[in-house]
Amino acid sequence: MRTSTARDLSFAPQRARISPLAVVSPDAEIGPDVEIGPFCVIEPDVTIGAGCILESRVVVKSGTTLGPNNHIFEGAVLGGLPQHVHMPESPGRVIIGSGNTIRENVTIHRALESDEATVVGDNNLLMVNVHIAHDCRVGNLTIFANNAMLAGHVTVGDRAYISGAVAVHQFCRIGSLAMVGGQAHIVKDVPPFVTVDGLSSLVVGLNQIGLRRAGHSSDEVRRLKEAYRVIYRSGAPWNEILARLRAEFTEGLAALFYQFLSTTTRGILCERRPPPGATIRIPQEFAEPYPMRHARAG
Repeated sequence: MRTSTARDLSFAPQRARISPLAVVSPDAEIGPDVEIGPFCVIEPDVTIGAGCILESRVVVKSGTTLGPNNHIFEGAVLGGLPQHVHMPESPGRVIIGSGNTIRENVTIHRALESDEATVVGDNNLLMVNVHIAHDCRVGNLTIFANNAMLAGHVTVGDRAYISGAVAVHQFCRIGSLAMVGGQAHIVKDVPPFVTVDGLSSLVVGLNQIGLRRAGHSSDEVRRLKEAYRVIYRSGAPWNEILARLRAEFTEGLAALFYQFLSTTTRGILCERRPPPGATIRIPQEFAEPYPMRHARAG
């Protein structure tokens, strides 16, 4: 039986659907099945992969490459110039993978050097107002909640979760499957698989929920707990901690602790729990129960 022409065409790639109110450079490379909404601006030297959807008012600036099937929401600006006091004459690029959801007003900036790139991987969710600065590298399957901010040269590993209003200092690293609580100020590296409390910006244990959702076994989690205790509970000097991690945890997820910690340049976040034997001296004015102090003040 002969198949109809209409059925053949239903499986063929369709031409891009571009609003007449959008401004698209003829020097931009637009893939099949792309949708570009009204008031979008697509500059030259841009590649937009197949199946991408750009809602209205999206700006994709020169030097930006989008892989397939990304969904970009209103007001996002991709490929803006780096925010730097010494603006480069020839900035680098922005390279974004596939399957990402980039919500309203997200900004992602180009790298400082012409042979470098700001990179965002695959299947990430960047919520409203997220900022990714120049030379950052974001892995796959990460989630950034509203108003999270990465300074320049920050690296974020796969499946990391960055909560709302988190600010990350330049050159810091956030390891795979780390969970950073809301409004945390990250000024040192966050090891993989840990949870950071937003109020104190300190480590408070493993990200056990994230590990379970990622499908890791109870044996893997047990080994991670053992390595975590070496790092945060042993009280050993730094070099001894690295030596133990290297010798005792050679396989599986726990081996990633040594790889990460041995390459840190900023140091790692401390644990919120005080080390064994630590004491906190209470000032005299706070030594009495609260009602007594309150009564005297009244």
